[in-house]
Amino acid sequence: MSGKQITLWTHVGGPNGWKVNALLRELNVSFESKYVEFSNKDPEFLKVQPNGRIPVIIDHNRNDKVLWESVAILLYLVHHYDKDNKLWFTNEDEISDAHQWLLFQASGVGPYFGQKAWFSNFHSEKLPSAIERYEKEINRVLGVFEKVLDGKEWLVGNKYSIVDINNYVWLVMVPWLSGQETLDKYPNVKAYIGRIGEQKGVKEAYAEKNSLQKH
Repeated sequence: MSGKQITLWTHVGGPNGWKVNALLRELNVSFESKYVEFSNKDPEFLKVQPNGRIPVIIDHNRNDKVLWESVAILLYLVHHYDKDNKLWFTNEDEISDAHQWLLFQASGVGPYFGQKAWFSNFHSEKLPSAIERYEKEINRVLGVFEKVLDGKEWLVGNKYSIVDINNYVWLVMVPWLSGQETLDKYPNVKAYIGRIGEQKGVKEAYAEKNSLQKH
């Protein structure tokens, strides 16, 4: 154990670990990052994550509690470390709305954006039909955000929250996934990404990410 409150198993390039990194920074929770190589996964990592996916946290404040799945981790962290609800809600309807948007990301943003990244950049052969399908889905999802964000700064409760951190790590990838011209078609989304990117935890997390990717 490093003396930090949390150990975070993550990956330099994978987006989901960075949402946890950003939230830990927002909450001023001390943590140590351990970076997984997907081509050669550390046996220590596989002991705590049978599914072999990042992120995973080990909470040394709570008997080395292990938790995986990024949305579950965000909810856990605000429950245990955000007692003032700085990044969460007390109103029941807002809590329901937050759950809605967290699940929308998990089921309707991450999977489509991830598949677009795979078929465009990593698949062994180019499959135009798959690329076209996921390109359309990216635009459909961006259209949802564009409409909902009209006249709003944040998605839930007129405040910055884990809902926004959860979306940022995927939305900020749109220029890489689909081109800057795609993002430019959605000015509300573009402005939303900019607002989130200026928040303390996100700014610090992505400074670290950019530094690591330069090496």
